[in-house]
Amino acid sequence: MFSRSDITKLMQRWPHFEDGVTNDIAILIGIFTGLTIVAYNICLKYAEDIFWSNSDITSSYIVILIPAIGGLLVGIIVFFSGDIHRCNVPEVIEGTALHGGRISVRGAFREVVLSIISIATGGSVGKEAPGILAGSGIGSIFAKALKAPDHRYRTLIGCGAAGGIAAAFNAPLAGVVFVVEVILGELETRTFIPIVISAVFATLVANLIFEVKPIQISYYGLVDPIGESILYLILGTLCGITSVLLIRTLFTVHDGFSKLPIHSAFKPAIGGLLVGLMGYFYPQIRGIGYDVIADVLTNSFTIQLLLVLFVLKILAFSFTIGSGGAGGSIVPSMFAGAMLGGAYGTLVHSIFPTSTAAAGAYALVGMGATLAGTARAPLTAVLILFELTQNYNIILPLMFACVVSNSISNSLHEESMFTEMLKRRGFTIRRGKEINIMEAMFVRDNMRTNVHTISDDDTAKDLLDLMQSSRHAGFPVLDGNKKLCGIVTLEDMREKVNYGELDIRISQIATHNVISAYPDETLDVVLKRFAMRDVGRLPVVSRDDDKSLLGIITRSDIVKSYNKEIVTHVQEKDIRK
Repeated sequence: MFSRSDITKLMQRWPHFEDGVTNDIAILIGIFTGLTIVAYNICLKYAEDIFWSNSDITSSYIVILIPAIGGLLVGIIVFFSGDIHRCNVPEVIEGTALHGGRISVRGAFREVVLSIISIATGGSVGKEAPGILAGSGIGSIFAKALKAPDHRYRTLIGCGAAGGIAAAFNAPLAGVVFVVEVILGELETRTFIPIVISAVFATLVANLIFEVKPIQISYYGLVDPIGESILYLILGTLCGITSVLLIRTLFTVHDGFSKLPIHSAFKPAIGGLLVGLMGYFYPQIRGIGYDVIADVLTNSFTIQLLLVLFVLKILAFSFTIGSGGAGGSIVPSMFAGAMLGGAYGTLVHSIFPTSTAAAGAYALVGMGATLAGTARAPLTAVLILFELTQNYNIILPLMFACVVSNSISNSLHEESMFTEMLKRRGFTIRRGKEINIMEAMFVRDNMRTNVHTISDDDTAKDLLDLMQSSRHAGFPVLDGNKKLCGIVTLEDMREKVNYGELDIRISQIATHNVISAYPDETLDVVLKRFAMRDVGRLPVVSRDDDKSLLGIITRSDIVKSYNKEIVTHVQEKDIRK
């Protein structure tokens, strides 16, 4: 029925069929993501009405407790859901870089629900991260249903993430570029086209049909191109410093809450209570803050109030997320940037009233520059602000300040708001790839569990016999309860055993200050420990009991695993070519 040449031509054209199917799926992902964003906004509005529509409550001290109630609800839901790890934008980045695009769909949509609770009760966060998670979850559902290979899986996740940003900000270009800059870290035609399609359809559904428009911004431009360029250079520098301040404050608060000796379910409530206290005196810092940003852009605030809101927003955002609340960091970054830019613009406009634009222009540029510094996505920041304003006149100072802020932030703090958490887990991801293969490999997968051990009551002669029979040069030492109490090596024999003293006990020559490894650590971390301590092997112990021996890992184990992984990566690249 079909000749061999027909089958050959069909096989040659199959990649194009696959690309066509991916584009069709991208349309569906975009539509469903747009509808999800609309549903999200409706649910958020309904939830906000429940907590804030009663004027008697909003004018009393009860407003202090509402964010705490929201935090308690978030903590309880997380606790009873049974999942240890939360799913957020860093997990999407990790999934696309290390796990072939696989993310926890259940975790992503749970986080979407939790963000509604956090925002509706006054949590100082944005709704763009829930949009990214919802879109990524929808993309993952389609990819899983199609049993897509890794490269296609990552593309469909990117389609959903782009649709989430595009629908949230009415910014399809920004959605596409965000995925390229932050999520995938690469630009390929086969990836780019379906992501664009998804972003376009998500925007059509959410923003044209249902008219979801987050911020209305006035038109601004340059008054003195030369003089103001210097002023925007200074503003970009200040925004870069602010970006680092925001990142470090968040993770300092996060570390502080992680050390609190209370149950994790109650920590978001404490964070919410702190937000409630600040919000009682300055209600502008509660919730997303679109209306506050719009007021700043129309020059409605004094410089004193702008600086107060600048500080309090950073703290409120950090308390919300650092304590375990749910939500995004993009709008809080833009909020802080708007306050900083507005205060700076008010100051320079009072000094140079005829040669500078109104303070709102500087607030606008501050928004984009601070976002560029926290997300390390300057092009995304430029496009979000451009698509929100539809004003090309401010694009030059905006681009300039975003690039400066990104450079300053990157020089002061290596990681972005999104990759800092991954770095703390041992992953260093750049341009959507794990830059160190060993940071994606774990001790548990490369250690030896069949370990030769020796008792602390044995003698040096027993150790020599064990070395000869096993051909190993070092062994963990166990006490009478089979617990790890030291490690002994051939080097210990040479340094501590004199000629003829073969009856000396192992307990007398072993090293008792044991340097160990944990099964969930990455090989990169362990290799650094090898280098710092100049040892050749590490016992692997449980985190719950550092005397419980689980295995052993050596330098040679790591080198063999690394070489094997390199070969695998090369083979995969050859197959893709």
